[in-house]
Amino acid sequence: MPDIHKSTDRSSHNLTRRQFIHRASTTTAALTASGILTKRARGANERLGVGFIGCGGRSNAHLKAVHYLKSQNENVDIVAACDAYRPRMQRIVEGYNAKPYSDHHELLADPNVDVVCIATPDHQHGYQAIDAVRAGKDVYCEKPVTHWTQFELTKRLASEVKKSNRVFQLGTQGMYDSAWWQMKKLIQDGLIGQPVHAECGYFRVGDWGERGMPIDDPNAKPGSDLNWNAFLGEAPKRPYDISRYFRWRMYEDYAGGPSTDLFPHSLTPVVFMLGVGMPNQTAAVGGKLRYQEREVPDTYNMLIDYPEKITVAVLGTQANNYPATGSRGSGQRIPVIRGWEGTLTIEKDEIVFIPAEGSKKKAQRFAIEHGEDFVGYWKKFLDCCRTRQRETLSTMDLAYRVQTPLQMGMLGLQEGKIAKFDTNNETIVL
Repeated sequence: MPDIHKSTDRSSHNLTRRQFIHRASTTTAALTASGILTKRARGANERLGVGFIGCGGRSNAHLKAVHYLKSQNENVDIVAACDAYRPRMQRIVEGYNAKPYSDHHELLADPNVDVVCIATPDHQHGYQAIDAVRAGKDVYCEKPVTHWTQFELTKRLASEVKKSNRVFQLGTQGMYDSAWWQMKKLIQDGLIGQPVHAECGYFRVGDWGERGMPIDDPNAKPGSDLNWNAFLGEAPKRPYDISRYFRWRMYEDYAGGPSTDLFPHSLTPVVFMLGVGMPNQTAAVGGKLRYQEREVPDTYNMLIDYPEKITVAVLGTQANNYPATGSRGSGQRIPVIRGWEGTLTIEKDEIVFIPAEGSKKKAQRFAIEHGEDFVGYWKKFLDCCRTRQRETLSTMDLAYRVQTPLQMGMLGLQEGKIAKFDTNNETIVL
């Protein structure tokens, strides 16, 4: 790394202005690339500018949360917006007085953008998050962190975030719920003994077709208002299809159905509570059991085996919304964590411990301190951006450990095989 205070080049004393500017810019670029030049920790009241990559329905929820925080005297501002569909972006630009960008790289180059919120189709998340981290921006990325086919990209993003000093939070807002943090502590304290089995899942009704993802404009066509190639990104090149564009959650190129659309919400707290790493293997079954117009499954169930000698069952369907053992969130099945000495689950606003047969421990109940809060989740993230605290409520490391088994399951389902994880080479094997 060059010493910017001292030079062994004696001719440096006679540099021309042009040579000095060139050398300074080269040094700055080197420092930035290596992560040496970074943003300092901000004061509690210093303004943060947020740029939004993706201006669809999910992004609107984020915009409202950030705008509400601003109205409550949080020093944050909505400064930029980017979307491949201009009319959608224009509504955000006009509604929040944000600067419009047609390309996310241009938004990332805006010095007024400190933080980006990525709420685009699944297949774009990983690439845009890497671009944002490399541009020196902190990242709030919607789940799933990557598409189900993009394991190598997931691994690369995890590496990029780890070696950067960027703050990253995944959009699994349920992690704000104190129940998971309280249960994790109870597990660590040995209340249930050695963990051995867990259940979680998601049950809802919805095909993500016309009802769930309306077509904004039936007459929309590629051109100045709709950038079809930008939407496709690295996905397979296909002719323009209005349904694929506006109802992308139905198609394998851009989404994964319950596996990657819903299960990150369910599996994230379980992986967090158990503290497991990468799995040994996964097995998945399911398919289109109700909604035939879509490509992705509507029903999907998987088993994950971990080297920590724990099995996790993740169950779900979009054909029925009955959650069976209760719900925490809209259709999200309450986790059941079983250990040698007992079980942890949730009933209403209490964590419940049920002793196992033969255990000498007594049944116990623990009040849950607070539930999920989307605005609070955003505030905690912004607090981390200011203090440079990288342990957000849902880190990239956790996202990597959650997304990998979900990707393994989908890949195995496609091939009718059990997917295994090669720890030594950090690869998925079918």
